[in-house]
Amino acid sequence: MKRTIKTAIIQQSASPEAAVNRANIAAKVRQLAADGAQLIVNQELHDSLYFCQTENVDLCSLAVAIPGEATDFYSALAKETGTVIVTSLFERRAPGLYHNTAVVFDSDGSIAGEYRKMHIPDDPAYYEKFYFTPGDLGFEPVDTSLGRIGVLVCWDQWYPEAARLMALAGAEMLVYPTAIGWESTDTDAEKERQRQAWITIQRAHAIANGIPVVAVNRVGHEPDPSGATNGILFWGSSFVAGPQGEFLYQAPRDTETTAIVDIDMTRSEQVRRWWPFLRDRRIDAYSDLTKRFRK
Repeated sequence: MKRTIKTAIIQQSASPEAAVNRANIAAKVRQLAADGAQLIVNQELHDSLYFCQTENVDLCSLAVAIPGEATDFYSALAKETGTVIVTSLFERRAPGLYHNTAVVFDSDGSIAGEYRKMHIPDDPAYYEKFYFTPGDLGFEPVDTSLGRIGVLVCWDQWYPEAARLMALAGAEMLVYPTAIGWESTDTDAEKERQRQAWITIQRAHAIANGIPVVAVNRVGHEPDPSGATNGILFWGSSFVAGPQGEFLYQAPRDTETTAIVDIDMTRSEQVRRWWPFLRDRRIDAYSDLTKRFRK
């Protein structure tokens, strides 16, 4: 029997104020729920600006306890709207110990599960290693009333191992809250190569694992508080791909948007019958994957 999940994305620009960002998200969640959405996915670190453009210990004050006031807000919103909501929060686990954490709320308002970002970048304007401790919850999908969701976060997008491990643990869908964009001094050609690479690698995860992928990015320009760079122009381009990598939806690069996409969750079964990649894996010959480099 066909099983469809009406999956919504929220691609938006961020405000410096958490209360403003939450109000904007809540308004959109309520409208999407009224339009029939069942699963709603937000972008990475949606409660704030992307603060990792600089290294500033004072910005650690943005971190929140889980559970706490922030999760109470999204829990109430999920329960009110009867939707499953994927959020992305800056978690304060202890003084000086912080994570980039996705929290999934079930339609009854309960916390269905959490995922702490495993791969942490450290690039100009993306100084995440300064703020985030690598995740310690592993690559475990979250069981919800809609099914088993494999939540990964931004930089995790580039690693086929992460997608594969989620799929091997039974994830029926991969979801990537994201904050990625351009540096202004790159050429237009280089910018487009980067954006297309980001799209292509995630479509490949859908194909290799035979499951849908949902990637939700922020949009708009955020200045660098230090003035060392020209800031980041987030490239939007949120999308939903089916289990053969086919586009089910693509958002614009430069505007806020919401959308509801019907994802046929039964299609993965047939695709995996046509392309039985899991069957043909040579697990007896993959031990070197645990090495940093073979040479």
